[in-house]
Amino acid sequence: MTLTGTPLAHGYDDLGRLMSLMTGDEKHGPAATSTLDALWVLYDRVLRVTPETAGDSDRDRFLLSKGHGPMAYYAVLTAKGFLPEDWLPGFGTFDSPLGHHPDRTLVPGAEIGSGSLGHGLPLAVGTALGLRAQGHTRSAVWVLVGDAEMDEGSNSEALAFAGATGLENLHVLVVDNASGTYGRRGGIASRFTVEGWSATTVDGRDHEALYRAYTAPHPGRPHCVVAQVESAP
Repeated sequence: MTLTGTPLAHGYDDLGRLMSLMTGDEKHGPAATSTLDALWVLYDRVLRVTPETAGDSDRDRFLLSKGHGPMAYYAVLTAKGFLPEDWLPGFGTFDSPLGHHPDRTLVPGAEIGSGSLGHGLPLAVGTALGLRAQGHTRSAVWVLVGDAEMDEGSNSEALAFAGATGLENLHVLVVDNASGTYGRRGGIASRFTVEGWSATTVDGRDHEALYRAYTAPHPGRPHCVVAQVESAP
């Protein structure tokens, strides 16, 4: 797709304004705002991908499984130059590429079409396996899932397989905004550690804590970061 605007240099402080440009019904505002900080730190300080390298075979991949409420995702992609700012006011309209669920064929930088819960983590496992088979050892795969999404059986199967096969290049970011209830000891992180993953739980608004969690070494194991947040920043 051809970009129709000129990307501008944006920082974290611009994200609120960028999100405010997206109006209309069915915005899933809490779903969006709960992911904002976690997405920003990931794109700003961790992921090895830019608009210029988005087609490189050894790039890092980010998959948004929590595809409903993609306003924060679009704002971060705009801030990083993947999308022109003048696309944002058309969010969710008939002729806009920015739908209520991202479409990888329409949104520059989007790796998958998403919105059907439980699909992103299995796709990330397959992507990580494929990259490992091709020898792209530097390419990290990140997938963002929601806390309630972890109830999906497809996610349970995917995380069990990834742990058993030692997919070190696979990373899961679970944004926990308390939309799901987990009575087991250890909460969401225990779902992963029991299957052989490295896992940690942090404040999802603390940028330094997020960065440390994202970059923690986990040799021979996939890694999970649970970011606990309130719904609104």
